Amino acid sequence: QVQLVESGGGLVQAGGSLRLSCAASGRTFSRHVLGWFRQAPGKEREFVAAITWSGSSTYYADSVKGRFTISRVNAKNTVYLQMNSLKPEDTAIYYCAASHTIVVVKSRDEYDYWGQGTQVTVSS
Repeated sequence: QVQLVESGGGLVQAGGSLRLSCAASGRTFSRHVLGWFRQAPGKEREFVAAITWSGSSTYYADSVKGRFTISRVNAKNTVYLQMNSLKPEDTAIYYCAASHTIVVVKSRDEYDYWGQGTQVTVSS
C-alpha cells in the first residue's frame, strides 16, 4: 500500500503560480512512477504529468507543456508539480497517483494508488 497526501492548492489569479506537493508513505516510494491528474467539474479526470522513479524521464499533457514541471525527491518521499502561467482552464481538483509501471504512462488504469486531491482555482 502507498498513501498519498496532496497539498499546496489554492486560489490564484491568471498568470500566477502554485506548487503542489504530494507526500507518500507506505511501500517503497522510490520505485513507483508518479503522476498528477486533474478533474474539473463535469469533466473526466485527465492526465497532467508523470515522472519515473529516477526523475530522468517526464511526460506532460500538451495542455500544460512548457508551463508545468513535475519533479520528485525520493529522500523526502515527495513529488511536486510546479505550475506557472496558470489559466482559468487549469481550475480543477489535482490528484497525485502512483503507478506499478517503470515507464511514464498517462492512462488512469495504470495507476494503483490515489490521493484525496487538492483544489486549484484560477480566477480571470
